[in-house]
Amino acid sequence: MASRRVFVYGGRGALGQACVSHFKANNFWVGSIDLAENEQADANIAVARDGTWVEQEADVLSKIGAALNGEKLDAIVCVAGGWAGGNAKADLAKNADLMWKQSVWTSAISAAIGANYLKEGGLIVLTGAKPALSGTSGMIGYGMAKAAVHQLTKSLSEKESGLPAGSLAVAILPITLDTPMNRKWMPDADFTTWTPLAFIAETLLNWTNGEKRPINGSLLQLVTKDSVTSLVPSE
Repeated sequence: MASRRVFVYGGRGALGQACVSHFKANNFWVGSIDLAENEQADANIAVARDGTWVEQEADVLSKIGAALNGEKLDAIVCVAGGWAGGNAKADLAKNADLMWKQSVWTSAISAAIGANYLKEGGLIVLTGAKPALSGTSGMIGYGMAKAAVHQLTKSLSEKESGLPAGSLAVAILPITLDTPMNRKWMPDADFTTWTPLAFIAETLLNWTNGEKRPINGSLLQLVTKDSVTSLVPSE
């Protein structure tokens, strides 16, 4: 029976599945939170599509409590999200609302999970975006949501955040992930600048194991060049 536990929010997406698989391969008990189940996971929490933010938080927290049955988590990893383009000319509220639900709701609920179910010294990882460090005029809703995730990460790193003592809060800021869908829609791109999912999964495992941990509150850009990825702290 695995004694170490992690929940992956967004466990059915490409990156989420890579994380679930890698943690499982390293003898972790792994839970997945998503709209659909991940068959590899030890526990699945299905999020209701039509629930409000408050309802989703209450439902997820309740189900996690039942799944853990008194145990605590070593890590909560939120790799849920999505993308939408568009400037202020049309559909800004529509696009921003979708991005908020996919990135900010999930990140905030992950923070609540961390506050209630992480072990002392545990890890919470959220997913921001490198472009959101500056203006994103061609994808305003996306940039707004990811900038909010960056701010949440900084807030969680502070003493009064509600996380257990010694917790580490970090955000990864990808540029382009090497996923099957990205390859499908951008077949002529330079794949040597795309970040492999295996690199991220291994990095998160190392941090969970207390290895090579970054500074609390770090926003770490995933910069890949010639198929080699570096973690570059944001100023």
